[in-house]
Amino acid sequence: MRHNEVSSVIIDAALEVHRALGPGLLGSVYENALAYELELRGLRVQHQVPVPVVYKAIRFEIAFRADLIVDDFSCR
Repeated sequence: MRHNEVSSVIIDAALEVHRALGPGLLGSVYENALAYELELRGLRVQHQVPVPVVYKAIRFEIAFRADLIVDDFSCR
């Protein structure tokens, strides 16, 4: 699947989750629901993935955690 196709599936899934759950819940609820919805649509999803950052030759192994990584696409 190409980036644009994956993006379209992600947006559609996010809208589905929002319509079903509405506003006001904790982010973790939406994260889990979105991951489930994406998996139903055939995408691979990873939760809370540690993302390293390099600053002046120092590598911080867990600079932050990405909520979801979908189909092994990442912004590098």
